[in-house]
Amino acid sequence: APPAATCYQQAKRVLHTAVPERLHGRERETAAVRQFLREHVAARRPGSLYIAGAPGTGKTACVSRVLHDCQDELAGIRSAVLNCMALSSAHAVFPAVAEQLGLPTAGVGGRELTRRLERALTAKGPMLLLVLDELDQLGSRAQDVLYTIFEWPRLPGSRLVLIGLANALDLTERVLARLHTPPLPGPRLLRFAPYSRQELAAILHGRLQQLRGGPVLEPNALQFCARKVSAVSGDARKALDVCRRAVELVELDVRSQTLLQPPPGGE
Repeated sequence: APPAATCYQQAKRVLHTAVPERLHGRERETAAVRQFLREHVAARRPGSLYIAGAPGTGKTACVSRVLHDCQDELAGIRSAVLNCMALSSAHAVFPAVAEQLGLPTAGVGGRELTRRLERALTAKGPMLLLVLDELDQLGSRAQDVLYTIFEWPRLPGSRLVLIGLANALDLTERVLARLHTPPLPGPRLLRFAPYSRQELAAILHGRLQQLRGGPVLEPNALQFCARKVSAVSGDARKALDVCRRAVELVELDVRSQTLLQPPPGGE
């Protein structure tokens, strides 16, 4: 492939929504998730963290980055990450959690399954870490399911540390209000605000900085994209998509110009 084509391919690759080495504008949130894991997993204290924020504000990326960076600290525990969007129903979360955590619950369902899960989660053994992404799926379908799950870390003798991620900021107030009853604490809340124009520009610049050679998109174009997206949603995925589409258009334009050029030596 010609150098220009390779350059555009690389640009589109770095503008994909994979988790980067460094999360711009999420230093405080990353530190908070790390601290939560230290206080609960490392200290063998059950607990729950509820992470809320609009789509594209870095919730999943932040948790994925922390789990990756803390692999050594988490080596002695059983951990599972489950995306609730993939579930056929809200109640399907129970067998899915059992399977992810390697708990012996085969051949049972309904209330018996939840009872076995509770017994397993409160039995002696190493700490268990459960990350549930897209929690809104459960809350909108069956609120009792969400309540049951967040009750698990509060059970006497529980060894579960739970991290839940959702778009709805008020899910804990609407659905989980009963969990804030003393003496046990309710879920800790960590909010992710929409990205600002400056943060979106830094994210885009950081991605394209990885490319060798000159910039594929002008700094003014990145600023324009950051300004427009921050005004509407502050969604980093949307900003990455817009820039990737811009690179595709430039690539198509360059290709069409190349095809229209006369052959060397010809008129």
